[in-house]
Amino acid sequence: MKKIFITGGAGYVGSSLVPKLLKEGYKITVFDLMIYGEHVIQPHENLVMIKGDIRDQKLLKKSLVNQDVVIHLACISNDPSFELNPTLGKSINLDAFEPLVKISKENKVKRFLYASSSSVYGIKEEKNVSEEMSLEPLTDYSKFKAKCEEILNNYADDNFIVSTIRPATVCGYAPRQRLDVIVNILTNHAYHKKEIQIFGGSQLRPNIHIDDMTRAYSVLIKADGNKINRETFNIGSTNHSVIEIAEKVKKNIGDEVKLVQIKSDDIRSYHISSKKIFEKLNFKTELTIEDAISDLKKAFDKKLLKNTLDDENFFNIKKMQKLAIK
Repeated sequence: MKKIFITGGAGYVGSSLVPKLLKEGYKITVFDLMIYGEHVIQPHENLVMIKGDIRDQKLLKKSLVNQDVVIHLACISNDPSFELNPTLGKSINLDAFEPLVKISKENKVKRFLYASSSSVYGIKEEKNVSEEMSLEPLTDYSKFKAKCEEILNNYADDNFIVSTIRPATVCGYAPRQRLDVIVNILTNHAYHKKEIQIFGGSQLRPNIHIDDMTRAYSVLIKADGNKINRETFNIGSTNHSVIEIAEKVKKNIGDEVKLVQIKSDDIRSYHISSKKIFEKLNFKTELTIEDAISDLKKAFDKKLLKNTLDDENFFNIKKMQKLAIK
């Protein structure tokens, strides 16, 4: 039975990925600060939860013994949270990365999957942004993601398979819910405020349903190492404009939802092509933005998510401000 070590496994993506991989028969170790609580992951006989900081090399060395695969999700997510404390962001998102890779390799980990970001491309005019295009990251968050990709590839060999994922923005319902990403923000506001404010509207935003995101990791765990070693994969579904996303939300939540368009100077667009992962690994997304909106609506209807406009646990930046991690 393969053993999988997931940093940030109690975060948004991790809280959906861990149950999926347990169901597939893997032994899972979650290594996480648990700032959103351990309750987001249900106990399981093949699950070990370690409350730890990825900057703690001593704990990493002890925890990474006898692991087969590392999935590195842990980071200070998104630009606003990162910019709250750039020194902290650098220490976690960049400085802690190479020691983690080195310790993983020294402990005979066979495969290392890294969650980068599609924001590493910066602004591109091309309709379909593919993996071989130049990286022009605009922020330190994105620059450090790009730097980590380079570091990781330097450690790759036939016995240490490495692969980088550049995901679109994840959306949909998860046990550890985020409501500070575009589809989830608009759905939350539509459902609870009956109004969506759209700044600009023409900007393209690539998204991916969280269940497709977790399925992609499952595919990469099983893939032939020769097909993924030192490879980078964009993973996303269709690229929609913000106004298109808002209209899809309104259609699902109800006609009473008011769309308020506000002029914005920030009309940056992000758009990615996921052709490569389909051609190499036969992976393509199966779910849509509409599915994500519908899943969130069901969660709201069932009262699975409460106080969704104010609870800091749904908003990374509010949580980071409250915790003041150093």
